[in-house]
Amino acid sequence: MKRKVTEIFGRFDPARLRVHWDGPIAEPELRMAGDLNGIFARKGCSASGPLYAMFRDLAKSAADRWWMRENHLRYDITVIPPQVICGEFVKTKGHYHPKNEAGWGFPEVYEVLEGTAHYLLQREDTTDVVLVVATAGDVVVVPPGYGHVTINPTTDHVLHMANIVSSRFTSDYAKYVEKKGAAYYEMADGSWVKNRAYEKVPPLRCVDAGRSGTTIPGLDFPLYRLIARRDPVLGFLNYPEKFSSTLDK
Repeated sequence: MKRKVTEIFGRFDPARLRVHWDGPIAEPELRMAGDLNGIFARKGCSASGPLYAMFRDLAKSAADRWWMRENHLRYDITVIPPQVICGEFVKTKGHYHPKNEAGWGFPEVYEVLEGTAHYLLQREDTTDVVLVVATAGDVVVVPPGYGHVTINPTTDHVLHMANIVSSRFTSDYAKYVEKKGAAYYEMADGSWVKNRAYEKVPPLRCVDAGRSGTTIPGLDFPLYRLIARRDPVLGFLNYPEKFSSTLDK
């Protein structure tokens, strides 16, 4: 039987690990530190234990769940407690999205519910690497063609974030594993270290959420409100080509 997240992350204040959710919820999927071994900045770094919890495929009502399944959408919440591993801030594993039938990469949208998030985005050819800094109330779009890693850049605050994404694909982690992580590592001393596994890494481009150059008219906070009102704007998650004026391929 799986233990509850507050038991697994027992060294943290359980009250700070609450989930920002008032609907039905099941036990989370846990990302273990061992799943990230080999993609930390420090060569030979080996860690164990849980890093963060993912509450997948949430819905507040049967009607909401039916609508999301009919429209091939999934709503998740992720909780990332603060932690430093081998001198590096805790992060997600990192993944890319495949392309849809029209040849466009599937995008994704995040919102920060509590804490601070650093979304590290990069094109597959690493011609562009972007750090998006987001805090509570910010909505961030991962555009087509970009892989992404989420970092909790603090030592004392839990990061709570939600996302909506298409349910039509499976994420590709292999490229991050092959390259031993993203193009940059964020160290706990505030520095950014280039990943030498990449032949060419451009300067890190830093933007604040809301000024990332990728905006979808109609997206607002909280994201779940878009599901509750059956908002057609969420169609961009499956058909980004229909929003080509605001998204790059």
